Amino acid sequence: MAQNDSIVIPTDQESILTERDFNEELNKKYTGSDFNYEIKTGESQNLLARFLRWLLNSIGETFGFDISPQTLLILEYIIYALMGLLVIYLLVRVFINEKFNAIFSKKAKSIVDIDLAEQHIENVDLDALMSEALNTKNYRLAVRYQFLKILKSLSQQGIIEWHFDKTNMDYQREIGQVDLQKEFKRASYLYENIWYGEQPIDEKGYARTSSHFIHLNSIIPQ
Repeated sequence: MAQNDSIVIPTDQESILTERDFNEELNKKYTGSDFNYEIKTGESQNLLARFLRWLLNSIGETFGFDISPQTLLILEYIIYALMGLLVIYLLVRVFINEKFNAIFSKKAKSIVDIDLAEQHIENVDLDALMSEALNTKNYRLAVRYQFLKILKSLSQQGIIEWHFDKTNMDYQREIGQVDLQKEFKRASYLYENIWYGEQPIDEKGYARTSSHFIHLNSIIPQ
């Protein structure tokens, strides 16, 4: 009869594995910014990020509420996005203005006439300037000079006291004669709409406008 071979494996009672449970308070113990490795803090942050976190934390402490690290991160991204939009807006404004100036610089130079802030209107040869504007068919500029001639004449006659920063309404109040004041108001309206309103005007339109200015000049007492 054959005998079965068998090997007895000794058991080590100390090596027997036992099941252990995690402490239910473990998740609370290891929470907070010290254990959040996705958020940069201290020296790993740039200066702006540290300033934003200090500012947001200060706001939270001032109003008595806590801002979680995740909320701080979201707010930081929002601020970065707003700053980026601001930079884009400023760049667009700069490029648009440069493009606008490049397109219209020649046109703008063509209507630069006189700087009345640097010289008195009575010392300006408005007839020569108006003749030059008409020769170049710049009727808007001719209207400007013609209106300035009216102001010059009123100033020379002592009806108004001219100053470069006065408005036409200021001059209108200074005119005492009713009919003259009425015609000046009408001429001011035409001038402001054509010059400041940048209304296009051709040769026929200039002739009609000029007739009103000529009539006003004719009733100014000499």
